[in-house]
Amino acid sequence: MKLYYSDVLMPRKVCAVARYLKAPVAFTYLHLNKGEHKTPDYLALNPNGKVPTLVDGDRVVWEADAILCALAQKMKSDLLPADERLVEVQRWLSWNAYQFNPGGSTLYFEYIIKPRFNLGPVDEAEVKKAQATFRTYGAMLDAHLKGRKWLAGDTLTIADFSVAVTLPYAEKAHIPLNEFPQMRRWHDQLNELDAWRNPFPQHA
Repeated sequence: MKLYYSDVLMPRKVCAVARYLKAPVAFTYLHLNKGEHKTPDYLALNPNGKVPTLVDGDRVVWEADAILCALAQKMKSDLLPADERLVEVQRWLSWNAYQFNPGGSTLYFEYIIKPRFNLGPVDEAEVKKAQATFRTYGAMLDAHLKGRKWLAGDTLTIADFSVAVTLPYAEKAHIPLNEFPQMRRWHDQLNELDAWRNPFPQHA
């Protein structure tokens, strides 16, 4: 398998799961500042021109959550459960994509991506709106996590990797993680995993 990635937000969870599962993945780094994600060869694999992309023989998978599923299937891992928890996993993936993640990812963009790629100053209005979004849905997540070890019960799943993807950047991106004790406790558990703390392989 070949995994095309860069050291930005969405590939983070994919690299973390690949490392956690010890998947036989050849990591291929794309330099976004050089436009390597927009070359004809790469666009033939991923017409969105984004990272990550997983190539497994003739199978090409893009979109980070889909790649999480593909890796868990390939490794026959309970990170993608086959029982009733599968519905819970899918619920949290959907909720994250449409409700929770937009707040944190906007803050990541404003405070981390903009300076890195010289995209202009921080938009304070966007920051204020994004922090409000994070607080609204963060309160829902915090309430759900009370009395639960992981999102879908007592075992780790791809939903945990996906929903938590912005939280390692909380301090730098001004994400108000520390306002939510259950979320903080849950993320501290993830931080016990080396694959979560250090998801990206070294690259040239």
